[in-house]
Amino acid sequence: MSDLRFDGRVAVITGAGRGLGRDYALLLASLGAKVVVDDPGAAISGDNVDSGPAEEVVREIRAAGGEAVACTESVATAEGGRAIVQAALDNYGRIDILVHNAGNNRYASLSEMSYEDFDAVLDVHLRGAFHVVRPAFPLMCEAGYGRIVLTSSIGGIYGNANVANYAASKAGMIGLSNVAAIEGAEHGVKSNVIIPAALTRLADGLDTSSYPPMGPELAAPVVGWLAHESCSVTGEMFAAIAGRVAKVFVAETPGVYRPSWSIDEVADNIDAIRNTDDPWILPAVSGHVDHITKSFAIAMEGSTHVG
Repeated sequence: MSDLRFDGRVAVITGAGRGLGRDYALLLASLGAKVVVDDPGAAISGDNVDSGPAEEVVREIRAAGGEAVACTESVATAEGGRAIVQAALDNYGRIDILVHNAGNNRYASLSEMSYEDFDAVLDVHLRGAFHVVRPAFPLMCEAGYGRIVLTSSIGGIYGNANVANYAASKAGMIGLSNVAAIEGAEHGVKSNVIIPAALTRLADGLDTSSYPPMGPELAAPVVGWLAHESCSVTGEMFAAIAGRVAKVFVAETPGVYRPSWSIDEVADNIDAIRNTDDPWILPAVSGHVDHITKSFAIAMEGSTHVG
């Protein structure tokens, strides 16, 4: 049993009826959190509704002595997002933790993907994140405490074939979390990103016979720490795959300064521009300002040496 507990904390977890979200809900509840288990029970495509998965997780939590309520509202609409957060307020009077895990997918090549399939995935992943963050964030700021965990993917970091909708959504999640980290810093609200890989419904159809063990239970403790009051970071990303946990980050090369550029000069300098020997790793909370400040300093120093 972990020494890090969640007694008195209220957690909202979307997509908590199956897969990763289910393990997140069971773990936090076992450590004292009151959990809103949100899941409309939809198919992977996002179609259909079934209250069974959310209710089953609630039964498991209660049978183990924990506290939880089921919610079947969809994150795909602003109204659904507000209702999910309201479920926490109506049942427990507060919200301390928000884990947005809900997901769907519709596969197609970039050349053939329909606008309907693109929007359907953005509605659950990226817009869905905003739909729950938007009502939860001001409540957390007012309370002076909050933990937000948004879900990205290696598909959002590196891309993958036939999932432009999913990749765009998961990449957008990073920017949303960073803004929540920046704006929440002075209010005790921290926001981070989990990049999990586990054998869940989204792996259906794949040949996983040669995969190492990679159940959802291997990623759940990382989310648990990011959701805990002892979490010491904000605006960061963590990958969890097959037992490996790692920080994922954006970096820049120092680059090359010139007072003016031509296409030929970019070509001539491209190896130096791409040289990663001494990278800049800028934290999200100050990275915007750090990027500008460091870049301007190089430009100012360079201009004094011209002529």
